[in-house]
Formats: sequence, structure tokens, C-alpha cells
Amino acid sequence: MIAIPWTGDVGHRGTLAPPHVPEPAAPVLARVAGIAPDVVVGLLGHYGSLGALRRADAPTLRAAHGLTRRQADRLVDALDLATRLLLEPREERPRVTSPRDAAQLVLAEMGALESEQMRVLLLDTKNHLIAAVTLYAGTVNACHVRVAEVFREAVRRNATSLILAHNHPSGAVEPSPEDIALTHEVVQAGKLLDVEVLDHLVVSAGSYTSLHERGLGWG
Repeated sequence: MIAIPWTGDVGHRGTLAPPHVPEPAAPVLARVAGIAPDVVVGLLGHYGSLGALRRADAPTLRAAHGLTRRQADRLVDALDLATRLLLEPREERPRVTSPRDAAQLVLAEMGALESEQMRVLLLDTKNHLIAAVTLYAGTVNACHVRVAEVFREAVRRNATSLILAHNHPSGAVEPSPEDIALTHEVVQAGKLLDVEVLDHLVVSAGSYTSLHERGLGWG
């Protein structure tokens, strides 16, 4: 049995504020890449966030913004390193008790992906994260996702519950009929395997929808 209840957020669709960019961010990036600070500030203003700037490749930075090859390459490397540091696992495993908690674990990276991906968050009896496992990358739909694959790692790692999450690169977070059908199938399989399916999140940059909150797939 799950010791910690799954508590819903207010409303069915959530929005997380974009990551705050501290004041030193632009000067630090400028020093690393060898670019004037005002140029970095301009780039951040143009793209809107560090995550969006990270999606710009080196050729684009050179062609559209006049950076040299060395500057563009060093800026891309610095942004990649910053992302890896943000996503580095903490020593203490996070506790996940709501859709918002789960979304905060995946949005930083999945919201910036340009192709669809599905992950499963595996939790223990106290809803502490055991692992986040990537199941599929590319096109994610009910025809391609095998329910056995969803539960394979859960059984192997003795997880008592799990949360599915997949992204919509288009930015829309409205669940498709295929998303709902897959959720229903996974929820039913979880009952047979005694692994509770707590939620299925559809995420994009800065926002998400909880299918559990909307009762989609749990009927």
C-alpha cells in the first residue's frame, strides 16, 4: 500500500514559473564564452530564457547573432554544462506527493526537448524517487508503448508506485485520446501488478497537465 497520499493541485493544468535567471548569469556566460555581457543579455532577451537559448545551436548563434565560431561553441558548451548541473541528482531523494512535485522533476529538461519522449518516475512506499527512467524517445503513442516496458523497471527496482510523463514539443499540454487510452491501460495493469499508477503528466515548456486530476484514464 502507498503510505503517502497523492494530493491534487488546484485545477487540472499547472504552470510553473520559468527558472529564475540570477543577475550573475549573463556576466558568467559572457566570461566563459568571451562575449560582451550586453550581447549575452541581448541573447537572453531574444530567446526569453536560458532553456530557450540552450536550444539554439552554434551555427544559428553565428549566423543570426554574429558570434564567432569560438564564441558560439563555448556558449553552447557552457549552457549544456549548466543544464547538467541543474539536473544532477541530489544526495537526498526528492519526495513526490503531488502532480506539481512530479512536474518539477521533469520540466527543466523535458520541456526543452524538440522531440517527444516518455519517462517513468519510480517511487518507494514513502513516495521518495527511486529513479527516473526514459522509456521511449521519438513518437510516443499508445500503439508504440508496451505496457510491459512501463512496469519492467518498477518491478526490478521494487517500486510501489509510478508516474508517467511525456512531453508535447508543440507546446500544447492537452492530452490526446491516445494518451488517455494508454493511461487507462497502464492503470489497469498496475492494479494487477500491485504497482499503483499515481499520475500521467503531459508537459511542455513551463506547463503541464495532470490526467489524474482530470480523471482521464482512471474511470
